[in-house]
Amino acid sequence: MTSVKKPDLWSTLNAVRRYLWLARSAASKTPGASRQGATRALAFALGVTMAGIARGQEIPQPRLPTVEVFAGMHRLSAEVARTPHQRQIGMMMRPSMAAHEAMLFVFDEPSVQCFWMKNTLVPLSAAFVEDDGRIVNIADMQPLSERSHCSERPVRHVLEVNQGWFAKRGIGPGFKLRGSAFVSGGR
Repeated sequence: MTSVKKPDLWSTLNAVRRYLWLARSAASKTPGASRQGATRALAFALGVTMAGIARGQEIPQPRLPTVEVFAGMHRLSAEVARTPHQRQIGMMMRPSMAAHEAMLFVFDEPSVQCFWMKNTLVPLSAAFVEDDGRIVNIADMQPLSERSHCSERPVRHVLEVNQGWFAKRGIGPGFKLRGSAFVSGGR
């Protein structure tokens, strides 16, 4: 099997820079060249750059606002992914997650939620959580896997932590998490 290397962000930006330089050079040598032509070249170059970034998800999303989630005496600082875009990117391309950190995915309506690990570099455990903070099921997920892991019933919350975090603390299905994100936490 042949492996094709995806261009990284800097390669893409350098290609755009070269394209703009060529477009500017051609416009300056062409009689009647207009500002409109330069604007079209810039729009094309930016479109190519954004498509390359979106296609490959070369950079992680910026850190998101956090909430505290409590599992008994254990406290997690959980980034909250609320928008479809934030939920889609999640932990992609992040090289690590601190031991006390997590990512909480919040959906508008309860439904069966399925997660995979495409472009995710860190092994994670995902707890599928009901509105009141009760864990429905937990899935251990491997980095870069496209295998789906789904909730056993409809939920609105999914809490991702470093793989094994729940097991090391004896936390499993039926355990009740606390925090402002959950109904019992004063939501």
